[in-house]
Amino acid sequence: MTRSPPRPATLPRSTLLTQIALWLSLLGLCGAAAWMAWTWRERVGRAQLDEAAARRLDLYTAVLENELGKHAYLPGLLAADRDVQGLLLHPEAAERAPEVNRLLARFSASSGAANTFVLDASGRVVASGDSYRPDSVWGRDLSGHPRFADALGGQASRFFAPDARSGAPEYHVVQPVVREGRVLGAVGVRISLAAMEATWTELTFRAESEKPLVADEDGVVILSSVPAWRFKTTAPLNVRTRARLESLYPGRDLSPLPMDTTQPSARDVRLVRLAMPPGMAPAPYALHERGLERFGWRLMVLSDASEVTRSASEAAGAAAAVSGFAGLLLLHLRHRRRASAQRLTALNAELLAETNRELQREIGERRHAEAVLRQAQEGLVQAEKLALLGQMSAGISHEIGQPLTALLALSENARLLLARGRSAQVEENLVAINAMAARLGRITGQLKSYARKPAQPAGPVSLDATMAGLHALLQARLQAAGVQVHCLFPEGLRVECDASRLEQVLVNLAANAIDAMRGSEVKELRLEARTEGPRAIVRVSDTGPGIPADTRAHLFEPFFTTKPDGEGLGLGLVISANIVKEFGGTLRPVPCEGGAAFEFDLPLAPPAP
Repeated sequence: MTRSPPRPATLPRSTLLTQIALWLSLLGLCGAAAWMAWTWRERVGRAQLDEAAARRLDLYTAVLENELGKHAYLPGLLAADRDVQGLLLHPEAAERAPEVNRLLARFSASSGAANTFVLDASGRVVASGDSYRPDSVWGRDLSGHPRFADALGGQASRFFAPDARSGAPEYHVVQPVVREGRVLGAVGVRISLAAMEATWTELTFRAESEKPLVADEDGVVILSSVPAWRFKTTAPLNVRTRARLESLYPGRDLSPLPMDTTQPSARDVRLVRLAMPPGMAPAPYALHERGLERFGWRLMVLSDASEVTRSASEAAGAAAAVSGFAGLLLLHLRHRRRASAQRLTALNAELLAETNRELQREIGERRHAEAVLRQAQEGLVQAEKLALLGQMSAGISHEIGQPLTALLALSENARLLLARGRSAQVEENLVAINAMAARLGRITGQLKSYARKPAQPAGPVSLDATMAGLHALLQARLQAAGVQVHCLFPEGLRVECDASRLEQVLVNLAANAIDAMRGSEVKELRLEARTEGPRAIVRVSDTGPGIPADTRAHLFEPFFTTKPDGEGLGLGLVISANIVKEFGGTLRPVPCEGGAAFEFDLPLAPPAP
């Protein structure tokens, strides 16, 4: 009788399902651990990348603004030069042009500018610092360029334009030359950015180096560490914009950057992939950008994000390996103790269930924390908006207080004079009231200077005329407080600034001095001026109690005041310091015996012709 071979032992169905469940649970545990490690490490890495990019943006912004800002004053110096004005007043005098050409060549060499030039009212270049070059712009007609046309129309113009000869990046600052209300022409300064861009290009080929680039208001890349990206656009152009830009950048490609946006990073920073030039390895990049409001440009920095992905992958692999090893160890122990298989199976199932619950709980807590963080950020944004509204309203209340007081005094005086039949003096008061109303309009416009720099040009201002306006504003307060005013200004002294804003600074300082001398026996207000080289030093002092040492460090902090409650808002000195800073000077307290004194410096205006 033939015996059939024995059947292989088969596991019970329940045991087989249990083993399958264990292996699936092990794979799920490894996947969950890997996913959590990946998420955490990627979030940390991208946050570090964003912080580093923010510091680099600060550095590049400071370098770019310093490079362009240090030449911004040059056209004003040239426009005030007598030889330049003489050439524009008498263009028929041919012997003036070579002399001005030599002046511009020396000026370009000493200031570091690429070139300086002078245009007459028709847009023709009548003098140039590169007149000795065969490809000089001397004699060219630039009236067809819209940016030069703006300057010839009386409006200062600043713009980017590549060099027509080499294509090197250059920044132009063009300022009209105005005399007696008539535009005689314009002076321009070309600033080369080639050296700065070459430094960017050299750094960008180093390992893990960021790649900076600058786009203008139309999205055209005008500066780039990768030469192949220059004159590309950050977005497709419409037909009208393309036609306008082709006239400004003739012969340029103006095609969009080969950029592929993949996913947002932490803090909503885009991850992009770019078609890199030969010699540069393709990699994902984090795109960080910042607006340069002063020039209307955008500064962008591409940071290599491959290291973030690599470190996240390593963290996920390590977490999966650790969790997998732990799971395999549990399975090995289970197989070594078959006698207690049921007990160990239940224990492992409970352990895995608890682990999953813990993972779900941690995920829920993390999502809740993110929601709380978003709400807190939204609350901070709203608080900042309310603080800004409070500053603006406080600034307006402080600045219009003095003109309103003057209006009340003048109107009351006019009423009394009218009752006495003194019509001539009533007319003078009405003229003063009209001037005060106009000043209120200027003050509300000037409050914008607390946040940004105004665009109104400076001009020669007589300190004697400014003192007359100050006396008209504060006459009533001076008489009521019994303050004697001593003005020691050199005759005919003129400074470069805005007259109304200089008057605002002097009124603020004088008003503070009047308030400080309330309890003083001797009440004297002194306004003095002296010259030191090319600058004028203006000093306002009083015979009050002086400035305590513990408050001197807080004088220029917003809303800090030593006046009694309700009398001061602590913005007068802050606004005055900002105005003086815009004039190129510094407002500062100085030592004074028997009182307080403030000084500030202003550039001297050229002598009147």
